[in-house]
Amino acid sequence: MSVYASLLSVLRWIAAISLLAGTASAAALDVGQAAPDFKLEGVDEAITLSGLRGHLVYVDFWASWCVPCRQSFPWMNTLQGKFRDKGLRVVAINLDETVDASKEFLTRWPPNFKIAFDPTGITPRAFGLLGMPTSFLIGRDGKVIFRHLGFRNSDRAELEARIATALAAS
Repeated sequence: MSVYASLLSVLRWIAAISLLAGTASAAALDVGQAAPDFKLEGVDEAITLSGLRGHLVYVDFWASWCVPCRQSFPWMNTLQGKFRDKGLRVVAINLDETVDASKEFLTRWPPNFKIAFDPTGITPRAFGLLGMPTSFLIGRDGKVIFRHLGFRNSDRAELEARIATALAAS
């Protein structure tokens, strides 16, 4: 990675932290709380959380500049394929300022799950996002089962086990 690319990455993180600091006025959702409904434009159709009621929903907030998101997308593809028939739905909400900013990312890491776009930042404020990426597992009843900040390859097994447990319990 060039010095320019590294500097640009650091500046994007600073911008993201500033953006998220502005969203921190809403407290982060806690386990057991009802997740706020949303209606966002998707790739092919509008996506609502209420429209997924009855499914276990893994909601992931991401941006094209987010380095850990490059690792999480292939994993979420695997996750969706493994647990879709058991009722899991993955929805990744893009927070780039424009939909065009996400196009190259989606070409390099194509999803087999739903993508929604929130350039206004309403949804991360409603969920009380504290960092990027952040994911929430929403139960079939619409309540938060867990939230996870960041993504590392070493997170995969634990997250997958928690999802499998939630699917078995519901």
